[in-house]
Parts: sequence; C-alpha cells; structure tokens
Amino acid sequence: MAETPDVDAVETEDEYTHVRFRDPDRYDEIRTPDWAEQPAESVSEGSEVRTGKVEGDDDWEVTSVLIEKHVGEDKAKEQAREIVEKIKS
Repeated sequence: MAETPDVDAVETEDEYTHVRFRDPDRYDEIRTPDWAEQPAESVSEGSEVRTGKVEGDDDWEVTSVLIEKHVGEDKAKEQAREIVEKIKS
C-alpha cells in the first residue's frame, strides 16, 4: 500500500460515518476484504474497510473506512487514519 492519503470527505449516514480517502468513482471494483477486519476491529469495534482496484492495476487501495456513527466525525477521522496505518504496517 502507498502512503496514507489525506481524508477526502467525511459523511455520516445510517449507522456509519464514512471517512473517504479516495474518490470511489476512480475504481473498477470495490470490496470490503475479510483480511482488513482484524486491524479495523482492533482500533474501532464494528468498523469496516473498503478497498478499490483501478482497472488494469493489480494493487488494491483503501478507499474508505466506515466507523460506527456514535463515535462522532472527529474521532472517526482519527480512528480511520489509525486503521489505514495498521494496514500499511
């Protein structure tokens, strides 16, 4: 995985705060991989990581992290960054 990107957008919908790092429209395919569950859950219970793959590229990038809404947007941004850092390491 490449350098940790800046937070692009934060949106709270339904039961999650979506912390978006990259525009999902640039990806051919987006997944919520099982392997990302452990690092995500170790930082914030109930969180999910979405990854995307650009057409013609073999690498997957973190597109967004979903944090449970009750955490709040500021804390969600912190936790999302921490999750991405854990995945990179």
